[in-house]
Amino acid sequence: MKIKPLSTSPLIHTVLFIMATLFSSSAISANLISHNVEISAQLHHLEKEAKGRLGLYLIDPSDDAYFSYRGDERFPFCSTSKILVVSKLLHDSQRLPHVMASQIMIRDSDLTNYNPITGQKVGGTMSVAALSQAALQYSDNTAMNLLLQKAGGINAINIFARSLGDTIFSLTRNEPTLNTSIPGDVRDSTSPHAMALTLQQLTLGSALQKDQRDLLVSWMKGNTTGNNSIKAGVPVNWTVGDKTGTGDYGTTNDVAVIWTNQGKPLILVVYFTQFKKDAASRKDIIAKAAKRVTSYLQ
Repeated sequence: MKIKPLSTSPLIHTVLFIMATLFSSSAISANLISHNVEISAQLHHLEKEAKGRLGLYLIDPSDDAYFSYRGDERFPFCSTSKILVVSKLLHDSQRLPHVMASQIMIRDSDLTNYNPITGQKVGGTMSVAALSQAALQYSDNTAMNLLLQKAGGINAINIFARSLGDTIFSLTRNEPTLNTSIPGDVRDSTSPHAMALTLQQLTLGSALQKDQRDLLVSWMKGNTTGNNSIKAGVPVNWTVGDKTGTGDYGTTNDVAVIWTNQGKPLILVVYFTQFKKDAASRKDIIAKAAKRVTSYLQ
């Protein structure tokens, strides 16, 4: 994957390099260095204009390359955590094949603040597979909580993350309280870097066996909540499988596995949060950030 060249004067390049040093938390690989400063400056301008804090991490596995903007800072993950819960159950199903087909009762007392699928099933049952699909494709919060119980609870999810080498992901609460997104609160948070590496293992790596990995990717490709997020920022002929998340303080997230029109995979995590509790969500910022960073790739 190549990077389009940009020309800048030596003075501008120096200024941008200083900005990139200040606002990008880690270095990038050699084949992206020529555009690190330009992209970082653009993302800094974007977050300043939006009056929030933006974190982004891009992995290009084909070139062993990456780009980071506030990549190692903590952000509230909101519903992007549903990927870890579903993946834990898919992992369990590798040794317990009956897990995904097992049925769970849906009670009125289970319902939370957002139940687009489970709300229609009260008094009946749904399989773990159907609940997983509801959680990933419709961000159904009741589905998330029921899956979390089935997976062994909050601690089991954190242990699963650690088994993948992710020491940053920290699930503390269930839905909907995990979405409070209070600035500086480390509960229910991760970094773009950590989430990107974990997502890469789950969707492109060997963390799951092929059948389970394919099912996870298929569900993510069928997501109904991400059309205005990362998907809106990349070329229309690219394939996107994603999981969005929103919370208080205008927190707006999206994490995605992407295939370019040439079939090359990318991992992209974009987290955005603000400083006023009642701030509106900003999927447009997610789309703009995705466009900024992917527009240099061809």
